[in-house]
Amino acid sequence: MAKRGGFPGGMPGNMNNLMKQAQKMQRQMEEAQKELEEKEITATAGGGAVEVTISGKKEITKVKLSEEVVDPDDIEMLEDLIMAATNEALRQLEEVSSNSMAKITGGMGGLGGMF
Repeated sequence: MAKRGGFPGGMPGNMNNLMKQAQKMQRQMEEAQKELEEKEITATAGGGAVEVTISGKKEITKVKLSEEVVDPDDIEMLEDLIMAATNEALRQLEEVSSNSMAKITGGMGGLGGMF
């Protein structure tokens, strides 16, 4: 017969501890997500000619253009620079998010590497 609180086969009864750790990790992840949503990331392209700022919610909050980059005869270049700055800001946000989650999970992905 298994010990009270244990599992058949002698597995230790640490299920309560596992649940507490999972709940603590869940709270930490929620706090980290909230902090991330409050951040703003700014990236530039074209040597600073185009600047795009995004929020942690992945919403563009600001676009700043230098006068010299606004050329009606070369709209395509301006479009490319805006796209490049936006993609860089999104990449930086993803990096910040990944680093934040790695601190919580110990870099093991999932719930401490359980999944």
